[in-house]
Amino acid sequence: MEQIGILRDGQIYDLQTAETLNIQGDAIKADNSPESLEILRHSCAHMMAQAIQELYPEAKFFVGPTVKEGFYYDFKVESKISDDDLIIIEKKMKEIAGRKLPIKRYDTTRTEVLKKFVNDELKQAVLNNITDETLILYKQGNFEDLCRGPHMPNTRMIRTFKLTRVAGAYLGGDEKNEMITRIYGIAFFDKKQLHDYVRMLEEAKKRDHRKLGNELELFAFNEDVGAGLPLWLPNGARLRSKLEHILYTAHRIRSYQPVRGPELLKSDMWKTSGHYANYKENMYFTTIDEQEYGLKPMNCVGHIQIFKNKLVSYKDLPMKLFEYGVVHRHEMSGAMHGLFRVREFAQDDAHIFCTQAQIKEVIFEVLEFVDALMKMFDFKYSIEVSTKPKKAIGDDSFWETTTKGIMDALDENNISYGIDEGGGAFYGPKIDIKITDAIGRQWQCGTVQVDMNLPSRFNAEYINSEGEKEQVVMIHRAILGSFERFIGILTEHCAGEFPFAIAPTQVIFIPIADTHIEYAKKLNEELVYNDIDGEIYSMNESLNKRVRMAEKRRVPMIVILGDEEVRNQTIALRNRRTREQSNMSKKEFLLMLNKIKKESNI
Repeated sequence: MEQIGILRDGQIYDLQTAETLNIQGDAIKADNSPESLEILRHSCAHMMAQAIQELYPEAKFFVGPTVKEGFYYDFKVESKISDDDLIIIEKKMKEIAGRKLPIKRYDTTRTEVLKKFVNDELKQAVLNNITDETLILYKQGNFEDLCRGPHMPNTRMIRTFKLTRVAGAYLGGDEKNEMITRIYGIAFFDKKQLHDYVRMLEEAKKRDHRKLGNELELFAFNEDVGAGLPLWLPNGARLRSKLEHILYTAHRIRSYQPVRGPELLKSDMWKTSGHYANYKENMYFTTIDEQEYGLKPMNCVGHIQIFKNKLVSYKDLPMKLFEYGVVHRHEMSGAMHGLFRVREFAQDDAHIFCTQAQIKEVIFEVLEFVDALMKMFDFKYSIEVSTKPKKAIGDDSFWETTTKGIMDALDENNISYGIDEGGGAFYGPKIDIKITDAIGRQWQCGTVQVDMNLPSRFNAEYINSEGEKEQVVMIHRAILGSFERFIGILTEHCAGEFPFAIAPTQVIFIPIADTHIEYAKKLNEELVYNDIDGEIYSMNESLNKRVRMAEKRRVPMIVILGDEEVRNQTIALRNRRTREQSNMSKKEFLLMLNKIKKESNI
């Protein structure tokens, strides 16, 4: 297995850089390790750019980084590039790989680079973000670009790749700038891994929550309403309501108290909290009676005021407040993606006020809650501790103490976790819950954040056992993250085959003839009284077609009603989740449905 780089102190260096700077370290081999894939995919991005340049000589390039799902390059061409063009670009890439071009690194001056790219506005935009006087370029054949690496030694070693999609992107991620073209791709050293990844992408297309949301009539978007503002249709609203109800009961069992804060607060509150200085670009503001107000992007400020509404004793702690809080955040137009990225959403948000001595106990209880919910939906999950970001409030002592406290709590209970360096909230470190869906994709959902900054800023205190005021600790906690995003993830996870407890329609009755409709209506009425949603398919279609229609709705249970069922007050059941057929009395049917519902309690 060939060596392609050096790893030293967590930093990846390609062989070209290691030789230039005389760097020694651990060998990185072409073995599909995260470090080796970083080198491979960065190189593949450049090879894609070279192929684009040869096919479209007028092309100008911005940046081409690696990302979690592979790599991309942002560029501009005069032609319109579609997904159909990816095959042509791939073919050119394979040709370049076959040329076995060496990938060379060389240093140059800022002045020389400015001269070289004097007529390239995209490269000038890149240079505006770089202050170094000595710059690095990488060259292969006739293609060269500003880059710090790392790269493979030559193009021969880049052979197992696929371009996945074309998208639009604002230059530099700023929606005020022009829209340019972005192509995403993936690369591996192993052909089987690429094959498995491509198969996963094909499966993901079938499960796309936007496609299923349309087919199952769950939600819709309307440009007249506005980007990122979902409209919940009856089916989706029923699904969401059931999920909210299950969670509501689970919260109450665990002694959480429901509260509700306003969606609009004076800007002075956001200035005190630090959001105005650190999060303002993501918020919406308006002026009322010459006073500036901000739509809440988070629920924490309202909850801290609810806590402060009366003086609290240490005997009342921990105090758990929860709300399905509607929040608004300014997402760029190009970032909108179904329910995954929206501008208005509702969090399953809670804030737990406790003493410092209770932090570990609270964290354990929250993680138990997480575990119960993930098991209900058959999600595997992992935990990461996210540390201080570059943009943060609070001194180093606070961050070090709080982060260590979280890690100690997890260590004491043998809970394994990873570290996300710099991934914390601006006001404190956090635990992130990452779930893995049925086709192996990982999603960021829940979070637990320990915060001593906001209580300090708002003078949130309790009366301790000595009768003195003491600052309370505030723990921010969301398990789903947001109902919108979680429902999108869940839709793709189960391919629209929702668990019975939250399925929009749980039972479809199909009367064989008009004489059986009245019995179907009576059964459906009984379901309503049992808080179960049913529909009757009595349209003027054949029995087989109505069954097929019900199957397409991915409903858990289909009930066929004919003469025998009406006469004996029974039902003929097709359970789509267990793939079983059975006959039972009306009473047995209702008992079975309520038992399944009860099993969903968490």
